[in-house]
Amino acid sequence: MNGGDEGAESAAQASPPQPLEWKFSQVFGERTAGEEVQEVDIISAIEFDKTGDHLATGDRGGRVVLFERTDTKDHGGSRRDLERMDYSTSRHPEFRYKTEFQSHEPEFDYLKSLEIEEKINKIRWCQTANGALFLLSTNDKTIKFWKVQEKKVKKIADMNVDPSKAVGNGNVASSSNNVSPKPYLANGGSPSKEFSFPPGGIPSLRLPTVVTSNETSLVARCRRVYAHAHDYHINSISNNSDGETFISADDLRINLWNLEISNQSFNIVDVKPANMEDLTEVITSAEFHPTHCNMLAYSSSKGSIRLIDLRQSALCDSHAILFEEQEAPGSRSFFTEIIASISDIKFAKDGRHILSRDYMNLKLWDINMDSGPVATFQVHEYLRPKLCDLYENDSIFDKFECCLSGDGLRVATGSYSNLFRVFGCAPGSTEATTLEASKNPMRRQVQTPSRPSRSLSSITRVVRRAGSDVPGVDTNGNSFDFTTKLLHLAWHPTENSIACAAANSLYMYYA
Repeated sequence: MNGGDEGAESAAQASPPQPLEWKFSQVFGERTAGEEVQEVDIISAIEFDKTGDHLATGDRGGRVVLFERTDTKDHGGSRRDLERMDYSTSRHPEFRYKTEFQSHEPEFDYLKSLEIEEKINKIRWCQTANGALFLLSTNDKTIKFWKVQEKKVKKIADMNVDPSKAVGNGNVASSSNNVSPKPYLANGGSPSKEFSFPPGGIPSLRLPTVVTSNETSLVARCRRVYAHAHDYHINSISNNSDGETFISADDLRINLWNLEISNQSFNIVDVKPANMEDLTEVITSAEFHPTHCNMLAYSSSKGSIRLIDLRQSALCDSHAILFEEQEAPGSRSFFTEIIASISDIKFAKDGRHILSRDYMNLKLWDINMDSGPVATFQVHEYLRPKLCDLYENDSIFDKFECCLSGDGLRVATGSYSNLFRVFGCAPGSTEATTLEASKNPMRRQVQTPSRPSRSLSSITRVVRRAGSDVPGVDTNGNSFDFTTKLLHLAWHPTENSIACAAANSLYMYYA
């Protein structure tokens, strides 16, 4: 009897989860009809912290904006306590604006006659300490370490002179009544003869005191600046699980930093050839393993992912494992290498899988299997006939990000016309949802998603699932707007909630 019950339970567990129904939650910076978007306001980076209680965005104007979660604070207790009470099932994550600060300014490299724009390329949260938030932000050349903390406002009390009143014949505390204020000496004397002490002098002279009020203000302070370490544009930064180090990657090199040391870094990967004419590929993205502090992965413009182990050697030019998919014979064209270039990689929370995004597809890789991806999700297959046009207008070089859910059951990435796609990656799942970054996300959604064609490899399944079955769109994608693209999105670490950027607007959804 018990064996039958266990069999039924295992069968229930094996069945794929039901597709999620996504709902609109919030929007920040919503555009009104016909409003022109300023270039500096376009969001260029999004990142949740590990708890999911804070969200950071960076924009092309060099600003970092922080949001904090409010739906758990309103009811007291920690988020974990509320989850134990199953309270989170009836509410969805809600955020509010917390603060913003100017992280980077435009610079000019006089040696290379090169303008360095202030655009934030990446933001990464660091470990919190003493109630303060810490994060790294980078533009093309310079990484900064920020501390954001609530500080109580200090005020001066017990003044001898009421600032609103004059004393004696002169106006000591306030010069608002005078057109040209009189200068006062640093040691307290006054060159003016108009001032005179009252008869008998001032009865008691008090020292003003600084008192701390109950008012608080958020203060962002740059703790360290990590500069002059990259000759090429920085495309990635990633924190190590040891909480002490992080990496920064540009087109040809990856450097390892200690958070406490800003004037020194170690070069751990260098793919620059002796002769630049021999250059065949560049680094496009890099990320540390979520739990193993000695492992990191980086992707290349040739569509390969290399997993390296820092324990093997000081310079990790030789990889530990190479992940790449062999191209089908006869399928090579002028665009093959361009569309194979990986724009983003992310480790799953458990560290077992890596998600990669190239121009056409999302691919899920098992780090224990280098023969090919375990799942491929087609995102832009309908654009294949239009690659010439996309090359002409440079859209083919757009760098779309990808993300995984905290439980590892779903993946998501962006597309054109402010659309983004969510795919189920559990065994047997047919989930392929197309959503629009608007207040009505399901407007472009298909009622009956197409069944995926499935072919079993010798070791594991390979799923190819199209995500382009959108009503009113032909196979050439003619009705898509290539000027509106959803490049940046992030999945909440513990809940089914997605934040995504459509130009200068931040949209949030939950399921």
